[in-house]
Amino acid sequence: MLELPFNMALRFPKLDFKSFPFTENLNPELLGHVVALVAVGFTAAYIYYRAKHPKGSLDPKNFKEFKLIKKTQLSHNVARFKFALPTPSSVLGLPVGKNILARGKDSQGEEVMRSYTPITLDSNIGYFELVVKMYPNGKMSHHFRQMKEGDFLAVRGPKGRFTYKPGQVRAFGMIAGGSGITPMFQLIRAILENPKDKTKVHLVYANVTVDDILLKEELDNFANKFAQRFEVYHVLNKPPEQWNGGIGFISKEIIKSHCPEPAQDIQILRCGPPPMNKAMATHLDALGYTSNMQFEF
Repeated sequence: MLELPFNMALRFPKLDFKSFPFTENLNPELLGHVVALVAVGFTAAYIYYRAKHPKGSLDPKNFKEFKLIKKTQLSHNVARFKFALPTPSSVLGLPVGKNILARGKDSQGEEVMRSYTPITLDSNIGYFELVVKMYPNGKMSHHFRQMKEGDFLAVRGPKGRFTYKPGQVRAFGMIAGGSGITPMFQLIRAILENPKDKTKVHLVYANVTVDDILLKEELDNFANKFAQRFEVYHVLNKPPEQWNGGIGFISKEIIKSHCPEPAQDIQILRCGPPPMNKAMATHLDALGYTSNMQFEF
């Protein structure tokens, strides 16, 4: 057994190097050097693999606790939560398209759980972040509202039905409402930050007011930086006087104008409140998008 740094050990199968033809004319001392070099090569390859493929911090069966190291209030009912991973070099280990299950207590002290999608990727080392909209009567909202820096959040995962591989479709149409932007944002980041991924993304994002738009600065920056690959169209129920986006609710006309047309190599993703998801499904069906072209988070 060869001892490795970081308290790791690597076991090699028992090989009789003397049985290989190239060792026939080697003296025992030189043969020993060959064995040592092979062992060093295996060790280097193993360390390189671990560096490129670090183990994730999540457990799909058991809850693990992560410390809140920064809480930033974005609006009266929205905050950004930054949680530390076990070490500064740890990754969360959440595949793109998946989410996590968080556990907390409601205002009555009863246990409550809800799924969330981090806005960070595994390219973010040592931490992960959640953007959470806290509703007045929301049970898990109460837990996040009460959280202070230094508190711990119990999390389990990965979970979720959606799986993404770069280039699996030519284009995505995304329809989001309110906090339903988070799974979309995770996927948008993964696509745009990968120069080899040529997938185009068309986002239609609905909110009540401008102040309700989550991650607006980040989305607008993406639209400016990646104009050929990403576009966002905001729809507001109560827009300001000077407004160039959509007004009211997302309609069939808006979807037709700002999402890719029905085709076998496109997909429409949607995430929002249940009434909105139901209305969007009706619109999409009427516009000719088949069930294979649609996915609801």
